[in-house]
Amino acid sequence: MPAAPSPFVSTEWLAANLGAPDLVVVDASWHLAPTGRDGRAEFLERHIPGAVFFDLDGISDHSSPLPHMLPDPHAFAHEVSALGIGDGLRIVVYDALGLLSAPRVWWTFKAFGASDVMLLDGGLPKWLAEAREIEAGAATRAPAHFTARLDHSVVAGLPQVERALASGSAQLLDARSKERFAGTAPEPRAGLPSGHMPGSLNLPHSEVVADGRLADAETIRAAVAQSGLDLSRPVITTCGSGVSAAILWLALERIGKRPLALYDGSWTEWASSGKPVETDAA
Repeated sequence: MPAAPSPFVSTEWLAANLGAPDLVVVDASWHLAPTGRDGRAEFLERHIPGAVFFDLDGISDHSSPLPHMLPDPHAFAHEVSALGIGDGLRIVVYDALGLLSAPRVWWTFKAFGASDVMLLDGGLPKWLAEAREIEAGAATRAPAHFTARLDHSVVAGLPQVERALASGSAQLLDARSKERFAGTAPEPRAGLPSGHMPGSLNLPHSEVVADGRLADAETIRAAVAQSGLDLSRPVITTCGSGVSAAILWLALERIGKRPLALYDGSWTEWASSGKPVETDAA
């Protein structure tokens, strides 16, 4: 299977292209609540020059009780246009951990029709390690016009996931840790049981990321083989709340396997909807 074209740009490339009128840099930093970290606050302290902040929780479906679900196209277009992100621009996304939340925002832009969206290889950690220029404070760009057309085929909802598991029409690949998948470690969201969807497979995103960068194809293939995933069959990526599932999307594309869809609600929706929960102790 041929690998997809690389979705990454290097820090060298970005440094050389900063300030280009058709380029917008997006800081997509986001952290789980237990870490106590605030992506926006950290952005105000330091970010790549000219970057704008994409609030993963803010640019979401506020009518849903689930965290950072995709908004409708009109709301997405309104929010990103206000950030100065418009049609025809080249978009480069990064995050503060190297490769955690940036893939989700990269996938989101692609799902809404962005034609030229890339990820910064190594993210902010690599940029800082190379002592490249940073700036602080709020960032503003002139408002733009973004035309959002959601490709519903890449977004899996609960009914589609239930059908896939029942019929075997697609495999569910879960990016959470082995312990959370097994039900032996708690979920980061209070009141949510750990465990997994019966019949799903586990590939922790940490196994395909090394030092904040996507692992090489050989490492990914070995991790995929260990998970039991059949690369000849469709796959839906999932995780705790639809963020690290996008890391698995990237990893699978690197080895030439484009996923069928990403389960937006992921484990948070499944486990809070009274659906069957399986654990290693069951």
